Amino acid sequence: MSTALEPAPRPQGVTLHGVSWPYYEQTLREVGDQHLRLTYLDGSLEIMSPLPEHEAAKTAICGLIDMLTFVAHRPRKSFGSATFRREDKSAGTEPDACYYFTNIDRVKGMKRFDPAVHPAPDLVIEVDLLSPSIPREPVYARLGVPEIWRYDVGGLTIRSLSRDKTYTQAGASQFFPFVPIDPFTAFIRRMIEEEETTVLAEFGQWLKTLDMR
Repeated sequence: MSTALEPAPRPQGVTLHGVSWPYYEQTLREVGDQHLRLTYLDGSLEIMSPLPEHEAAKTAICGLIDMLTFVAHRPRKSFGSATFRREDKSAGTEPDACYYFTNIDRVKGMKRFDPAVHPAPDLVIEVDLLSPSIPREPVYARLGVPEIWRYDVGGLTIRSLSRDKTYTQAGASQFFPFVPIDPFTAFIRRMIEEEETTVLAEFGQWLKTLDMR
């Protein structure tokens, strides 16, 4: 197999072109539990090593979601940055985090994602502080992910999968429609910048003021 190596637009990643699906799967096996993220789309393979600022934002969002589902009594199953891939769609990636709120019984005990058995996650988190060379939305669209929470320097945006299999910006999450985006974004920034336990306690109290019906 012939590949072309292109420097990614940041120091912690590279992108390979002309990559076959078996090569992608072999790379996944070789990477194993190393702290690397792989994304594959139509023969291009990006390998990234997240920076501390990226991980801080991801941890902040996940902490808030944990509190949100607890206060709202919302069933969930999370699989972190597990690999989701479909050979028939020539697409695969590892989200920063992912959650199931529906079809939880179908993914209990899931060891490896099998699209013939398991649904795609309901929600994925993407922290995009440094733009990836491979766009993530086409990958998630092919996997069938209904909603993306994308966080960048401008804040949090909710991206919803439409019938034409593209993502459009939404005013609220379909899973948490009672949560206004701007105050939630403010709590993300506070989680990144301040001591987390105090912020989470205040976030929990704020949630109790919302109409969750």
